[in-house]
Amino acid sequence: MAKKIRLLIVDDSIIFRTMLTKSLNAFDEIEVVGTASDAFEAKDKIIQLKPDVITLDVEMPKLNGIDFLKQILPKYPIPTIVVTSSPINAFDAISAGAVEFIKKPTRAETDVFIAELGKKVVIASNARVRRISAASLKTDAPMSIAALASGAGSKKIIAIGASTGGTEALASVLENLPKSTPGIIVVQHMPAGFTKMYADRLNRVCNMDAREAVDGDRVQQGLILVAAGEFHLRLHKDARGYYISSKRGDKVSGHCPSVDVMFDSVAEVAKNNAIGIILTGMGADGAQGLLKMKKAGAYTIGQDKETCVVYGMPMVAFNIGGVMKQAPLQAIPKIMMDSLK
Repeated sequence: MAKKIRLLIVDDSIIFRTMLTKSLNAFDEIEVVGTASDAFEAKDKIIQLKPDVITLDVEMPKLNGIDFLKQILPKYPIPTIVVTSSPINAFDAISAGAVEFIKKPTRAETDVFIAELGKKVVIASNARVRRISAASLKTDAPMSIAALASGAGSKKIIAIGASTGGTEALASVLENLPKSTPGIIVVQHMPAGFTKMYADRLNRVCNMDAREAVDGDRVQQGLILVAAGEFHLRLHKDARGYYISSKRGDKVSGHCPSVDVMFDSVAEVAKNNAIGIILTGMGADGAQGLLKMKKAGAYTIGQDKETCVVYGMPMVAFNIGGVMKQAPLQAIPKIMMDSLK
């Protein structure tokens, strides 16, 4: 029998802790070895119980979850899933070293929440936890970026897909790109409501403009469009150029939005005028789509194992032949910009 994943639950609500303990213990792969009501109790339990994964509330007495992560992860690099209803808290926690987040449920959402959290615990048990610092996320300066003249590559389009670990990986790829960069469309697996906050966050740190995609948006030079949670993003083209549709739909490859859906549309519409990039994430979403992009003439890039939080999506894409260039995260911007020449 396979060894179970040892889980520590940290939450100040005894009702929520009890519900999580009962529900997650029902998974064959998971054993809840302990619970804690605050960060100080959690630290003691970490030392005592040596869990494989932690679920962590953010709003807690004495010390909030984000400050707790900053203190504990350098000493005990344990994969941590943040449970929160606040997008700001979620992104701050990821920046502090959490590998994943999940939205706290309403009572009606509990069953779906438990199923999703159970999957995330299994994914997190295989995640790579790094000590987060500005230096560790800094990408190589793309020397050729300055040479990209305004208007150059206007027929080009860049499509990027990511999942677990992708919020920070995407930011590190995108933040230093110049306004002259061709339009970029992004699928990052994320719940509804969180994608707008994430796009706004990108808009603050990037030279390019960034916003959550809305049905009918034009793809423009200097603009990043982030697929909305629960909406599939597809690329289209008319006499004026590229535009996107953003429509609700069934999950594809287990997700909505789906990277495969986006990549498939890019392969069909943009063909050899596209660049496809697949970043860290569990599962296989985007792998088949990236292969279709490559077969259609696009240039395709995959993040390497060493810099992925979870080497899943890029691994599958690489193994099936969809990746033309596999590279560490920090090298991807230069590779991408060099391919636009």
